[in-house]
Amino acid sequence: MSNSANAGQKQYASIFEMDGFPKFSDALPLALQHVVAMIVGCITPAIIVANVAKLSDPDRVLMVQAALVVAALSTLLQLFGIGTKTFRIGAKLPVIMGISFAYVPTMQDIAGTSGVASILGAQIVGGVVAILVGLFVKKIQKLFPPLVTGTVVFTIGLSLYSVAVNYMAGGIGKDDYGSVKNWAVAIFTLIIVIVLNNFATGILKLASILVAMICGYILALVLGMVNFSSVASAGVFSLPQIFHFGVKFDTGACIAIGLLFAINSIQAIGDLSATTSGSMDRLPTGDELRSGIIGYGISNILGAALGGLPTATFSQNVGIVTTTKVINRAVLGLAGIIILIAGLIPKFSALLTTIPLCVLGGATISVFASIAMTGIKLIFTEKMDFRNTSIVGLSVALGVGISQAQGSLAAFPQIFTTIFGKSPVVVATIMAVLLNVVLPKDKTDLKK
Repeated sequence: MSNSANAGQKQYASIFEMDGFPKFSDALPLALQHVVAMIVGCITPAIIVANVAKLSDPDRVLMVQAALVVAALSTLLQLFGIGTKTFRIGAKLPVIMGISFAYVPTMQDIAGTSGVASILGAQIVGGVVAILVGLFVKKIQKLFPPLVTGTVVFTIGLSLYSVAVNYMAGGIGKDDYGSVKNWAVAIFTLIIVIVLNNFATGILKLASILVAMICGYILALVLGMVNFSSVASAGVFSLPQIFHFGVKFDTGACIAIGLLFAINSIQAIGDLSATTSGSMDRLPTGDELRSGIIGYGISNILGAALGGLPTATFSQNVGIVTTTKVINRAVLGLAGIIILIAGLIPKFSALLTTIPLCVLGGATISVFASIAMTGIKLIFTEKMDFRNTSIVGLSVALGVGISQAQGSLAAFPQIFTTIFGKSPVVVATIMAVLLNVVLPKDKTDLKK
């Protein structure tokens, strides 16, 4: 390796370590990269639920603000944790939290019939469920060897491909969905990412997604695709209000959301595993999983009080961490602070949401690809005999197949369809765990 390469590696060494404080000029673009990757996905569930619940305009703004504030606080809790080694809340791993799409179909049903208060009440119950899962996660961790975890991570990546492609096309439901203009901007953005990842060095390579988004945004601005009306109408400063939307404990809502929290607590093992395996070449420890899932539960209970909807680890940000290998918690903590500022200053958050979806899709499809490849790497740490290929193949086939075959579970109750028919990750996780337990292992493996 040349002296210049060694010098460059030393210059940015701190960002590849968990602790320490890199230069602000290095940390800021890397932090912004995480913010712009998650901002639209974080506020979209809040916008959807607010529309279904027919909230007033001021209440819609409050719900979007709460989404950002809760995401920021949850992120900071997971990054730095509270407590001691014996018992800690928060994984202390480089993850970004945000409002999860996994709960959207169920929340839409609840919002339309029982209102937002029932969602938040059910979220509190779900938070308690997550805490219970976290307390016992060490005992169930053996159910998630690299083969199973890799299958889950691979399915997470696959499940996000359609999200990226729909974004590249302009967003489902938009009048210009699939237009040549959207695809041109998306492809232009993707080309910038590819070029920087393969030919750039230093901070340009590390912040390739942010740079590509800026370039794509400028092109979209020139083409008249950016609308600033939301910025003009947004306020300057506002704090979230505690229990503004109220809390109601509806039995049906609590069961539906509680089940989703249990499943997503298990799915968090996949996201945390993708983070550590993709950026640190190791799997998370039992203590990290326990602290992370307990933190997930507690942050959702507190989030419900602030009017924020259910949060989870954001897979697109996991992809950024595994792509760049930047695991410094100060960098991601800066991202959390920026997200918090965005939640407290509506004009700032409104400006971030003016990024066209085609730009976001073009920048993040490579990120989602890296998540899937991380899963494949985990899978291939084990011998791919007939048993193991069956586990991976059948789990992914059923998970992806059922979610794509809309209406295949039409004869089942709505709650069953919501849990098992919307996300391929849920079915793939359950199948991988069951098949790994049921199918007999090779005799040589049993002797080990």
